[in-house]
Amino acid sequence: MASISTLFFQLITLAFAFNIVANGQSLKVGYYQETCPDLEPLVKEIVDQVISISPTLAPPLLRMHFHDCFVRVRYQNLCFHVTGSVSIIFLLIYMQGCDGSVLLESPAKKSEKDADPNLSLRGFEIIDQAKAAAEKVCPGVVSCADILALVARDVTVAVKGPFWEVETGRRDGRASIKSEALHKLLAPFSNISTLKKGFKKRGLSVKDLVVLSGGHTIGISHCSSFHYRLYNFTGRLDTDPSLDSKYVKKLKMKCKPRDQNSIVEMDPGSFETFDESYFRLVAKRRGLFKSDAALLDDIETKAYL
Repeated sequence: MASISTLFFQLITLAFAFNIVANGQSLKVGYYQETCPDLEPLVKEIVDQVISISPTLAPPLLRMHFHDCFVRVRYQNLCFHVTGSVSIIFLLIYMQGCDGSVLLESPAKKSEKDADPNLSLRGFEIIDQAKAAAEKVCPGVVSCADILALVARDVTVAVKGPFWEVETGRRDGRASIKSEALHKLLAPFSNISTLKKGFKKRGLSVKDLVVLSGGHTIGISHCSSFHYRLYNFTGRLDTDPSLDSKYVKKLKMKCKPRDQNSIVEMDPGSFETFDESYFRLVAKRRGLFKSDAALLDDIETKAYL
């Protein structure tokens, strides 16, 4: 059984540090060292300023990068790097994703941004701000996809998560299809069978599923995403029996029977801090979403908690 701290350190790089060979690109740390040497300090300065004022933007910006990458995964391979006593897992993805396509807009509202799973994303203006700043110092050099990857790293650090080197050199995609995001991003009400099949299709393992779920260590959710677990789980006005009874009482205090719009912390007590408490909450049957609770429904995924 993997320790919680080990899973946490794996999450750092697996969920938000995609090292990618996309569309034939060869990525590397320091890709812009000659063409835009001030890029990373510039992006970090913008992110630090934003998060110091609006820390709640960190989760949607991390989620934005994940949604950009996850839609078109083709093949992946995992390798391990050891730093001191900590084994950190790196995800090498061969894909069309991580191309900034989630940033594209469609006059007909048919881009990835317009798909239901992405309607709750926020912080696009921060990506625009960072891109505009990069254009001032090195016009026509830096891709929006790389900006998004760097912002994801820097918001993690800004909410007390660790630092990692981001490989850059991505090219921006020109296709963004609403239906791809709608059908390929897994819903928070997914059961364990759906989750495992969805990850397997993308070449990701059961362990990857558990690790990536840990991204819920930060952020909030509207009651609408889990309301049915409290009041109508099987269509009989019942409560999801997999939820801890004490947790149910707390959730019902925040989400009344007809309330779909109030917000709840996904990781109560530290929803603005990138830490390992998510895994402990799930083990105690306090995962907010059905997809969180589902990790306890399978012998493979449960072994990592």
